[in-house]
Amino acid sequence: MVVKAAKASLSRKTPQGKRPGPRVGEDKPGLAARRTAAKLLGAVIDARTPLDALTDGEHGHPQFLALEPRDRALTRAILASALRHRCTIEKLVSERLQRPLPAGAHALSHILHVGAAQILFLDVPDSAAVDLAVTQAGADPRTARFSGLVNGILRNIARHKEEALPRALSEASDAPAWFAERLAAAYGAEQADAIVKAHRLEPPVDFTVKSEPDLWAERLGGRVLPNGSVRLERLAAPVPELPGYAEGAWWVQDAAASLPARLLGAVAGDAVADLCAAPGGKTAQLALAGARVTAVDQSANRLKRLRTNLERLRLEAGIVEADILTWQPERLFDAVLLDAPCSSTGTVRRHPDVVWTKTPADIAKLADLQKRLLERALSFVRPGGTVVFSNCSLDPAEGEALVAGLIEQRNDVVLDRIGPEELPGAEHFITPEGWLRTTPAGRDGLDNVDGFFAARLRRLR
Repeated sequence: MVVKAAKASLSRKTPQGKRPGPRVGEDKPGLAARRTAAKLLGAVIDARTPLDALTDGEHGHPQFLALEPRDRALTRAILASALRHRCTIEKLVSERLQRPLPAGAHALSHILHVGAAQILFLDVPDSAAVDLAVTQAGADPRTARFSGLVNGILRNIARHKEEALPRALSEASDAPAWFAERLAAAYGAEQADAIVKAHRLEPPVDFTVKSEPDLWAERLGGRVLPNGSVRLERLAAPVPELPGYAEGAWWVQDAAASLPARLLGAVAGDAVADLCAAPGGKTAQLALAGARVTAVDQSANRLKRLRTNLERLRLEAGIVEADILTWQPERLFDAVLLDAPCSSTGTVRRHPDVVWTKTPADIAKLADLQKRLLERALSFVRPGGTVVFSNCSLDPAEGEALVAGLIEQRNDVVLDRIGPEELPGAEHFITPEGWLRTTPAGRDGLDNVDGFFAARLRRLR
């Protein structure tokens, strides 16, 4: 932790009893943020640690929590750019090496990527990005002998970025090979390429409003989407400081994430379970529609956030802390919404670490868990009742293939095909099979959304 390290450096004594001076350059403004960015990039790439866990405001990495708010924001921006454009940066770095970096030179690689991300994608003076990277490399025993190499590579990237970056972006696919291959198999080469390119872009922010979307679009400085969500391309202030937040007029929810709850239709007065409910966006939708909602989640911390959100929105729901694989409701529900835990590959625009922390083996394990959760969800609904299954994965193993396999195995469940007329403005996301499938590719109308899958099932008996 930076604070502890600083205190420790003051307490150390030399053999003569004198306090040593600081490490070279450790007091340079901005160095702590770059050092932290490289450290956290290593945790993501080398240890497959989710970025949210590292930058959580209460339980994040100690080195990150020791930073001032401004430096935390810079660290997040560096990491987002370095992860979104990882393959492009790697290409530009590799082209400037006479021979590959030594095996195991992870710390050196992360310093180079952090420096290049600033030069290529952030509003940081090239000289500052280079100087701080060289200082960081020189102060680390693992990389000190490569500080000249860091200087040369980053200065060359800065000098030639105007012509080199467009070429690298056109030639590199900013996705690990396993992910690119699965996308191509599922969507075809052209659509897969469009999805990967969309992942390079910072996404807009969508809001679900309780009423009067035109009014809130005007007040927030956004526009109304065809589904009624309000979209801002960029936030003018932190979310809690925006108009309407304190009075609970809206909540942040990607437009695609707002669609599954609508597939339950008119739910006023119905008993509806929202499974894996936290942080509560879909619970809020159902409560606003007049349903008698029971929100179930096994995470106490996430349920605290759900309660806080419902209180702010002035909406009500029953809340149950339970694992739905073992939980049994007192009575069956009219309808159930299961937004299942998944690989989250549909949210790479917002969480660019996802494809670097997940593997095909993770997808297989998650698909197995989702199937078990879906079977439990079907047991919670009355005969004739509806279950909507959804998740934010782009992988058919967690969506189309999973649901098709379950329906084939059971004779008490049928697919209740989704009709295009049910989702005005989102008709193009309804597939011929009757699924809902969104992807980040596209820029018009209700496009430029997270990747989502949803299917509606009906229990026969």
